[in-house]
Amino acid sequence: MNEKTDLKNLTLPALEQFLQGQGKERFRANQIFKWIYQHDAGTFEEMTNISKDLRKELAETACISNLKTEAIEVGSDGTRKYLFNLGDGLAVESVLIPIEGRNTVCISSQVGCAMACEFCLTGTFKLTRNLTTAEIVNQIMAIRHDVRESGEEIRNVVMMGMGEPLHNLDNVIPAIQIMIDGNGLQLSNRRVTVSTCGLVPEMERLGREIPNVNLAVSLNATTDELRDRIMPVNRRYPLKELLKACKEFPLPGRRKVTFEYVMLGGINDSLEDAKRLLRLISDIPNKVNLIPFNEHEGCDFKAPTQAAIDAFHSYLIDRHVTVITRDSRGGDISAACGQLKGRLDTKSIA
Repeated sequence: MNEKTDLKNLTLPALEQFLQGQGKERFRANQIFKWIYQHDAGTFEEMTNISKDLRKELAETACISNLKTEAIEVGSDGTRKYLFNLGDGLAVESVLIPIEGRNTVCISSQVGCAMACEFCLTGTFKLTRNLTTAEIVNQIMAIRHDVRESGEEIRNVVMMGMGEPLHNLDNVIPAIQIMIDGNGLQLSNRRVTVSTCGLVPEMERLGREIPNVNLAVSLNATTDELRDRIMPVNRRYPLKELLKACKEFPLPGRRKVTFEYVMLGGINDSLEDAKRLLRLISDIPNKVNLIPFNEHEGCDFKAPTQAAIDAFHSYLIDRHVTVITRDSRGGDISAACGQLKGRLDTKSIA
């Protein structure tokens, strides 16, 4: 017996091909796509403008997946952490961050992570597997369903959860195409951000295949010596190569590369680091996100002092760099940057 095709793994052009392969008209793909992504149809029976015969045929060869929400935890600042059961004994976490009515969803791309960044909890679990396109998209859909009950919408999607998105481009690229498709999730490409620790060849591929999304680069160090130590990826793609790729990334209009900089107390938070950072990014359209380290069990790094954060921030602002010092959202529920772990242990989260 052939396994059914999960339609949420298919972009609109891929769905057209799937239907044509079964002798169906191309325009049916638009109808089905809208039912899935705009009307949250979970079965073919709900697709009332499609003939009963076609619905029956589709049910025999295809399916429409969803994610089971195993648990939701709500932080004191309104941040919500979702634990999703993937159905194979594994799980991932996603985070909803409400900021002034602009709900941002932070989604995962892998179970675990192979990048082994020293300061990130997810990386300590190593890579178990990539998420499918459907599993990536379904995180957004599950959270959208949850927030719509209170009359809210998701405005922004950031791929900054568990995993390195560029390590799973074969599934991430179709997922983004579904997100920004006018018949799909209808997100503006200006509101979709992909974060990377610095996989240079994959950055080039992302820019070639989806040139309109926002790029965020997790930099976190201003010398190769330190970056080699805290981010092993730097040994393959050192700063010079990474920054060249950032400079060449095809950004539309006036958009900028976001450089994320996790501030580690006494490690990379000095004024000298701020000066080197400015020199490194000065010839790239840039903005900087300063992220004070979120301490977690089993990691020896410390959060920076408020004085160090303020001095670093002020140095860059005074030199006309766009800088945001990110609030630590969801820290009390281990939903802050670098704290996601995705363990199917509902006793610890429910």
